[in-house]
Amino acid sequence: MSSWSIDSSHASVEFAVRHLGLATVKGTFHTVTGTADFDEENLTKSTGRVEIEIASIDTRDERRDTHLRSADFFDVDNHPTLTFVTTSIKHLRDEKYEVEGDLTIRGVTRPVTLQAELTEFITDPWGSRRAAVNVEGEINRTDFGLVWNQVLEAGRLVVGEKVKISGNSEVVQAAVVAA
Repeated sequence: MSSWSIDSSHASVEFAVRHLGLATVKGTFHTVTGTADFDEENLTKSTGRVEIEIASIDTRDERRDTHLRSADFFDVDNHPTLTFVTTSIKHLRDEKYEVEGDLTIRGVTRPVTLQAELTEFITDPWGSRRAAVNVEGEINRTDFGLVWNQVLEAGRLVVGEKVKISGNSEVVQAAVVAA
């Protein structure tokens, strides 16, 4: 196993959710940190943990972002981070994997399955080993206590319950210190 960290300057987590049952609103969490222990011989034995600072949410509408940070949604004052911790990894084909893990939002932890792609490991121009991890998945926000909503005409919801998630990050191997 080797230790790796997310390069926060090359990482983001994005989400997409229906608004009024019509358009899809997209947003980004800009502050993403995390670590991983990779077994390069058998990546299914690897582990990882990602933390997202919820206050870094950006939907390009400050009023909406303020509402999302409030107790109606993420309740940032009481739950400032969202976490994902891997519980198992299954190789599908090529660089494709299925990653199961525990996602915690607002203090509620639920199992989630993500589709992941891990690029090859390279050495960057500065001598550090790097790879990229890209994930996609979908959750039902109400499973995590994100239940604020309003019902409109014809039963349409102001905010959809299904949320598509995608994350992209580069990871950098921790420096090995000689004993």
